[in-house]
Amino acid sequence: MKIREDLARSFPELEVLELELRGLRISEKDQRIEKLKITIQEEIRRSFPTLDQIKSYPIFRCYRDFFWRVGIDPTKNRPAAEALTRRVVSGKDLPTINTLVDSYNLASIKTSVAIAAFDLNKISGSDLIMRKAIAGETFLGIGMGSEMKLRGVEIVIEESKTSRLIAVYPYRDSDNTKVTRESRDVLLMMCGVPGVPHEKLEEARNTSKELIQKFCSQTSAE
Repeated sequence: MKIREDLARSFPELEVLELELRGLRISEKDQRIEKLKITIQEEIRRSFPTLDQIKSYPIFRCYRDFFWRVGIDPTKNRPAAEALTRRVVSGKDLPTINTLVDSYNLASIKTSVAIAAFDLNKISGSDLIMRKAIAGETFLGIGMGSEMKLRGVEIVIEESKTSRLIAVYPYRDSDNTKVTRESRDVLLMMCGVPGVPHEKLEEARNTSKELIQKFCSQTSAE
């Protein structure tokens, strides 16, 4: 993925690590993941005894600051890893979506890094561009009932061949490119923002790969 020069000048520390995994077999549920969730949830609750501690955690602070700069209110739309952490600390369990999403959600909550996923057969993965949004362009994200109109301050990821937006970064992924149980080839992005160390992104990528290979019956990987 290419980051546009004007965006790179505005956010020189902006970094994304990618991971392509192919030949996956994604299931609805795996009891091994459910057991691992319990262990990780207990670790998170020990790390954050109260909800008030979460917003001050340095990595979550980096995402929150970035959200404000790109026109997203993090008090209304929580950064992904923070939202998962808050859910667990408030006493709820991690959701069960499918073995791919559940795997990278575990990687996200373990590392505090936001992770995005796309079905590679629904995008042109080698021709993605990250850029500033254009005021008035629209985007339909996963779980949204209707398209949102962008104000021009957001950051988006675009397919250069089609000019189709596949994400508002690092807030929400496109409904048209989401991963389902039928997906076989997947692109994951470790979504960095200024202040998040490269080593943390590497940890998130390695953890995602390990969990997905274990729980999605992978036959080959890149």
